[in-house]
Amino acid sequence: MARFTLPRDLYHGEGSLAELKNLKGKKAVVVVGGGSMKRFGFLQKVEDYLKEAGMEVALIEGVEPDPSVTTVLKGAEKMREFEPDWIVAMGGGSPIDAAKAMWAFYEYPDVTFEDLCIPFNFPELRTKAKFAAIPSTSGTATEVTAFSVITNYQTGVKYPLADFNITPDVAIVDPDLVMGLPVKQVAYTGMDALTHAIEGYITAAAWELSDMFHLKAIEIISRSLRGAVANTPEGRADMALGQYVAGMGFSNVGLGIVHSMAHPLGALYDTPHGVANAIILPTVMEYNAPATGEKYRDIAKAMGVEGVDEMSLDDARKAAVDAVRKLGQDVGIPADLKEIVKDEDVDFLAQSAYDDACRPGNPKDTSVEEIKALYRSLM
Repeated sequence: MARFTLPRDLYHGEGSLAELKNLKGKKAVVVVGGGSMKRFGFLQKVEDYLKEAGMEVALIEGVEPDPSVTTVLKGAEKMREFEPDWIVAMGGGSPIDAAKAMWAFYEYPDVTFEDLCIPFNFPELRTKAKFAAIPSTSGTATEVTAFSVITNYQTGVKYPLADFNITPDVAIVDPDLVMGLPVKQVAYTGMDALTHAIEGYITAAAWELSDMFHLKAIEIISRSLRGAVANTPEGRADMALGQYVAGMGFSNVGLGIVHSMAHPLGALYDTPHGVANAIILPTVMEYNAPATGEKYRDIAKAMGVEGVDEMSLDDARKAAVDAVRKLGQDVGIPADLKEIVKDEDVDFLAQSAYDDACRPGNPKDTSVEEIKALYRSLM
């Protein structure tokens, strides 16, 4: 049996932020990260629209990149004091991910992180609040997914939380919010989105419906990421679309060991998630190729490689990997992990990746030793 869950309502396009004034409720808490949403005036717009909807508004500000267990628990405590019936999370993946976890602790104060870290083990949400997500980056797609990533800095472990309960009720994707993003951030988050699309397409649970989303996402991201990095309005708007199309797919079928290997790099070295994914992706694609049938031919075609139908299967697979590697190079992604990974940490990294919740979705069975070899090949 397969399940496919999406937000009930998704608003996309210029000016879609104004849909907030149509929400029904009495109190809304807005969860945000750093100061960019405030500096560019978007936070004030959100507050104004929610007040126009007749709601009292409170803020939880300052969610850090790679949000911590501590931040989640403090935010949930503020929610319990304020008692909102809407949680509105805006910004990059970090504040939205943090707000998803806060939501669980708000509604169930006695739940533990150990409970939530078991995939698809969340209690039933929406007993107190609904959830709206507004992304300001084009990469994580957390506004449409059943996932959140929270970091335990005491243990150096990232927890990928997974449950259809935390799929937002409302997603608002307004391209205005991504127009001012720094070029590096656009490149990193864009390659994260491409990784979602490719891993989702070849994951063990993939099926026809998810394939449709992932192939379209690969096509959109491949044609738009270079333009988005060059700061063209068309490129940025297209990436806002492509990244959540990828998210709609992988949210329902999972990912693979590219993400498993990237997660501990973020926890241990604070490596940006998109950078880690982008560096690892071509190498893991080569590793997984024998278990993917004709799918790399489809990937190469979606990325605009010419003549792929006439290629042998091996050549088509190589063409897909080469196209991914070339896109990464064009947007400034480093070629390897030499400047990131320390030799003495490889054992820990490999074991963490093997234990990661994304690993079982990989199309090829793997082991700690094989993952260790993949890390070393990138060093």
